[in-house]
Amino acid sequence: MDFVSRVRPELRDALNQMEAFNLKEDLDSFRQSPLPPFPPPEQAVIREIHIPGADGQPMRVRIHEPANRPEGKIPALLWIHGGGYVLGDPAYDDNQCHAFVEAAGCYVFAPDYRLAPEHPFPAGLEDCYATLKWIHESAEEFGIDTDRVAVAGPSAGGGLTAALSLLARDRGGPAICFQMPLYPMLDDRNTLPSTMEITYPKIWNRQNNIVAWNMYLGGKTDDVSPYAAPARAENLTGLPPTYTCIGQLDLFRDETIEYVARLAQAGVDVEFHLYPGGYHAFEVVAWDAEVSVRARNDYVRALVEAFNRRG
Repeated sequence: MDFVSRVRPELRDALNQMEAFNLKEDLDSFRQSPLPPFPPPEQAVIREIHIPGADGQPMRVRIHEPANRPEGKIPALLWIHGGGYVLGDPAYDDNQCHAFVEAAGCYVFAPDYRLAPEHPFPAGLEDCYATLKWIHESAEEFGIDTDRVAVAGPSAGGGLTAALSLLARDRGGPAICFQMPLYPMLDDRNTLPSTMEITYPKIWNRQNNIVAWNMYLGGKTDDVSPYAAPARAENLTGLPPTYTCIGQLDLFRDETIEYVARLAQAGVDVEFHLYPGGYHAFEVVAWDAEVSVRARNDYVRALVEAFNRRG
């Protein structure tokens, strides 16, 4: 059975409108692509500031906050954009961030972390860690409840979410109450069945994944740090409660399933959803499809529940 025939019918139109891409050849042109237009949010206010990145240079952070902020301290979400560690911009995820703000009444902080290949590992991760520290250090100024600081992101942002949770655990903080690595990019080895299976040229596939990992790791293949590729982590105990999801036709399917199983075996509370007929980032690509709405509602609901458990 060919790939397209396996895709859920309501997701096929969006897939057919996509163009094939080769990351090695098309990286510069993709970085120059304009951001999609988003309607102005009704329940959120957006602003941007600069904070010190891990290298001491100013780093842009996009802040989403409730338009009608409730009294008292509110939770915060550190949202890490995707893009294979080599692409992306925090503004691309405005719609998702607005949904989190509206449902959870929280801040969302989205850093413009450094990208490979110009800045290979650990630059991007350390920028995310610097953002996490800054959120905690700025809690009094912003009115943030530091017992309710969560981390989330899709794809490479999911990989950075998992890595950041490991790093914060091993460095003794700052505290993370919940992590949500959505269809995360976790394993540089590309040996699991789904990495062999998913080669369709219009979505994130084996060829592009190998190129992206090579850029992120600076060509390194031996002694790769688990903070770069969290699938390599030997010990997952003590990590925050976790939510994740993935489409059955996603390249990262098997590494996500293994990660979920290992979290459960390590005693970490974990909720997981597998969506038949879903390809990589289907809930963003086919925004209005019923399964896409359901997937987004599921992870928004998971974040709200996590914050409420700590409230």
